[in-house]
Amino acid sequence: MRFVLDSGRRIAVHLTSTRALWPAAEERLIVFCHSAPGAGSFDPDPAQTKASKATLLSVDRPGYGRSDPVPAGRWSIVACAADDIAAVLDNIGVEPVGVVGWSAGGRVALALAARRPDLVERVAVIATPAPDDAVPWIDPHQREELQRLCALAPEDAHEALALSLGAVIPSDPFSDEALWLVAAEGTSDKAALRSPGVRNRLGEMLRAAFAQGAAGLAADIAGYCLQPWGFEPEEVEAKTLLLYGSRDPVAGPAHARWWQERIPDARLEVAPDAGHLVLLPMWSRALAHLTPERVVTAFPERRPPAGFEEFPAA
Repeated sequence: MRFVLDSGRRIAVHLTSTRALWPAAEERLIVFCHSAPGAGSFDPDPAQTKASKATLLSVDRPGYGRSDPVPAGRWSIVACAADDIAAVLDNIGVEPVGVVGWSAGGRVALALAARRPDLVERVAVIATPAPDDAVPWIDPHQREELQRLCALAPEDAHEALALSLGAVIPSDPFSDEALWLVAAEGTSDKAALRSPGVRNRLGEMLRAAFAQGAAGLAADIAGYCLQPWGFEPEEVEAKTLLLYGSRDPVAGPAHARWWQERIPDARLEVAPDAGHLVLLPMWSRALAHLTPERVVTAFPERRPPAGFEEFPAA
């Protein structure tokens, strides 16, 4: 489905549910914030999600999947991505929910918790890098290129980034070359990719991520590298679980400790030998944190409320 914001911009909204149209009232809602590159159609482990009686709600950020690209003259900053999700949740009319973010999506999850504590009960942050100026993780050459873009207007920065990122768009989103965009070669991620269905689910996510070329990835990178994020970790009130892989070359334990030192109620767990796909072996742990025993009545109606529209035919 797509949701039409007050601005007129359309964002793709994905729901995983055992119901054909709209989840039942007793199902527990978890908001999933996708990676970069990524898209909201991804479910780390559908069997575990179903067993937890959870429904995932995810929104494609601007330029990814079926979401409109970021408008000219605007930055797609982390806070804006969180506000898009908040608009969807406000429209549905839910009680406080659990929010999980993988990689770049962890920033969005935390921004939503910080900016709208009335909507977020618990947070799980999985393999999310700290700011580069605090815990360096961006390649020095790429850092220099990004610094040169800081003085440009948003649309010019997006165009320049999309042009340079064109080379990373995979011809086959299911290939090893494509999957290493979200996995860490040389770690247990290799074993994770051999698990049933994982390669297909990640490949479908990457296919959607690049449906509009590099527009989504360019807007994402510009939003979290060239602009303030729009929140401070110290503002997050929700109970937070940090899940990281000990051998993640992108966001290892040093990044986890940076977040833990700043989020008031944060617990850190590090998976031995895991890489950037740590969300796969740790998905059941994330679900356990996000779906406490009490049942949250997340869906007061048995049909989509006003403001949603079906995807147009491809």
